Amino acid sequence: MSATTNRVWYLAARPSGFPSESDFELREEAVPQPGPGEVLVRNDVMSVDPAMRGRMNDVPSYMPPWQIGAPLDGGAVGTVVASDSPDVKVGDSVLHGLGWREYVVLDAARVRVVDTAAAPASAYLGVLGMPGLTAYAGLLDVARMRPDETVFVSGAAGAVGSLAGQIARLRGARVVIGSAGSPEKVRYLTEELGFDAAFNYRDGDIRGQLKRLAPDGIDVYFDNVGGEQLEAALFRMNLHGRIAVCGMISQYNTPDATGIRNLTLLISKRLTMQGFLVLDHWSRREAFQEEMTGWLREGRVTVAETFVDGIDKAVEAFQGLLRGANLGKMVVRLSDAA
Repeated sequence: MSATTNRVWYLAARPSGFPSESDFELREEAVPQPGPGEVLVRNDVMSVDPAMRGRMNDVPSYMPPWQIGAPLDGGAVGTVVASDSPDVKVGDSVLHGLGWREYVVLDAARVRVVDTAAAPASAYLGVLGMPGLTAYAGLLDVARMRPDETVFVSGAAGAVGSLAGQIARLRGARVVIGSAGSPEKVRYLTEELGFDAAFNYRDGDIRGQLKRLAPDGIDVYFDNVGGEQLEAALFRMNLHGRIAVCGMISQYNTPDATGIRNLTLLISKRLTMQGFLVLDHWSRREAFQEEMTGWLREGRVTVAETFVDGIDKAVEAFQGLLRGANLGKMVVRLSDAA
């Protein structure tokens, strides 16, 4: 290994509203060296995810908040360049949770060796990783989707939504409807991913657009957005419909956002609305990966990825994700090996 400098992103301040460049600091450090039982990993790709916005706030949650003056972290796949462990070899590709930096030392027990000959490194951050399992478990276990049902997915051109809609189609949904934020994304959903219908929420009248596309109502709503789209979906839900709340990205940067005004429909329509975390469904990982790998092998799932190159562009990629600049999974590429 010839590199001697390691660039690492730190949290510099807690944002008020949309995160700015000044909330982050990129520092240069020496490349760390592994001790007994440890490996040194050169990160090749790293993930930026909507949930990271919540970790910038100093509030209790299911994941500890990032601390001011401390390094950021998140999913990454890299190559082992030095090892002091008999279990992980130099040259292995590994998945781990310490992204936002070029090099990292980890205990060998904290990495998972992945096969980048079978799938590219980025797949383990997307379709075969956390977003894929989130879509799978949220749709099938939380929302309990059954064949011949109508499914609506908001944020359907993102990493999770694009997979949730495709899984619904593959598992026999009668109609799959998606929302996205541009005409190009709407076309992508219907022409490339096989959604039966889609609409651009920026065109307004979300309730009217849903009524037109789902005249017989919605049985399952996979919610990535919250806000106005959740309110519109509640109006269109059928009796005993199920709502899986995966995310509410429309609310993350607007703490004073207007609340949902029609929650009484949960009562009259006897709806089930449940928030969920992929962490609670880790036992489904093997079943998910077996089924998803088969779909990929058969060409039945389309994978979208948006790449931003360079550790110095990581914040830009994160901001772009929050603005909806990505198609599918947003990935920061850190090395030529990715």
